[in-house]
Amino acid sequence: MPKTDQTHILALANQKGGVGKTTTAINLAAGLAELGRRVLLVDIDPQGNSSTGLGIRPDARKKTSYDLIVDGADLQDVVIATNLPDVMIIPANADLSSADLDIVSNEKRSYLLHDALRRPEMDAYQFDYILIDCPPALSLLTINALVACDSVLVPLQCEFFALEGLSQLMLTIRDVRRSANPDLRIEGIVLTMHDRRNRLTAQVEADARANMGDLVMKTTIPRNVRISEAPSYALPVLTYDPSSKGAEAYRALAKEIADRRKTPEVSEA
Repeated sequence: MPKTDQTHILALANQKGGVGKTTTAINLAAGLAELGRRVLLVDIDPQGNSSTGLGIRPDARKKTSYDLIVDGADLQDVVIATNLPDVMIIPANADLSSADLDIVSNEKRSYLLHDALRRPEMDAYQFDYILIDCPPALSLLTINALVACDSVLVPLQCEFFALEGLSQLMLTIRDVRRSANPDLRIEGIVLTMHDRRNRLTAQVEADARANMGDLVMKTTIPRNVRISEAPSYALPVLTYDPSSKGAEAYRALAKEIADRRKTPEVSEA
């Protein structure tokens, strides 16, 4: 069953941890909601940080993405509201740690999330965007996300060796495109932890733009204490400190991504 044309499924993926992936997922969801879009955030990281960052307490996660992917749970049992208007979430918990083993013998193991997000009952929610927060690994869960999504957003930290791990992710994306999701596109690469005063940041940005061209988003996400503080209050930075540089950056990223739905998509060259 195809999803409605209005819904764009975007996976946030990078097998390297600590790159700002979950922070970007949370704040991009908030930014898109501010633009009037209805957003579902699907947390498939066993750490469940997106769920925690949006204020979903562990005892409120009665059914999770594990139940959806592994057991085929009903959508109405796993999709829950957050405190943000127009943002809902399918939460995660540590149960996902065993998901790869639990689905490896399933002949449709790479398509379980794809099929779950395309059930007819999803249409009633009228989501404009479904964001998938992937685990920091090129695991079977991440493959599920790449098969399920329309495009991939790659957070890339402005640090030494940042580009080194990118090549393996790009190869995985190419493999998925050839085998299971021929329409998969790279939405873009967003530079995180960007410090304009740091010469290394400038070098990483220059290298990324030289190697990846227009795939690198115009918006960069700065190193910002407010971004770091916000999760401890279970809030996106857009709510925690709406006028901070971090909030302004994520607002700009949301607009840049939303504007791409109105114009021809960037090719991955």
